[in-house]
Amino acid sequence: MIKTSVKSNVVLIGMPGCGKSTAGVLLAKRLGRYFLDTDVLIQAVEGRTLREIIAEKGMDGFCDVERTHVECVDIKNAVIATGGSVVYYPSAMRALKAEGVIVYLSLSLAELEKRLSDLGRRGVVIEPNQTLSTLYEKRIPLYEQWADVTVDLSGLNHEASVEEILKKTRGHDKPKL
Repeated sequence: MIKTSVKSNVVLIGMPGCGKSTAGVLLAKRLGRYFLDTDVLIQAVEGRTLREIIAEKGMDGFCDVERTHVECVDIKNAVIATGGSVVYYPSAMRALKAEGVIVYLSLSLAELEKRLSDLGRRGVVIEPNQTLSTLYEKRIPLYEQWADVTVDLSGLNHEASVEEILKKTRGHDKPKL
């Protein structure tokens, strides 16, 4: 088993398509921890896809649903992959930060554009007429604000991404608020 001094949860934040879920599953396996994807949790509890929730409740309604579910997450010793918009809710981020280290998975806009073809299909919280570029510009400062650790995934495959996350989180204790 990989020895790490990270206490409690490792919380992955970042843009849609950066690899939070994929890296999260692999990281959880390496650390022998639970894995939780908050987008999957929301879909399971709500009984419909993120896209359907957004279509029914609108962006503000979806944001309320997401914030509520994330604030209720009560798990320890886990790797948590969040929805990209979780950084909009200070109360949710404080709850996540209280129980672990926040890891921002950074990827360039150019690499994200290669990975994402249809944001609407993914259930991304995006305003009408907003582009991936403007969404990126809006969210990057929030990811940077909340991150305890930033991991640049540019050019890394899945295994190398996990190794970089492990390297950057070694020695990280639960952050203080």
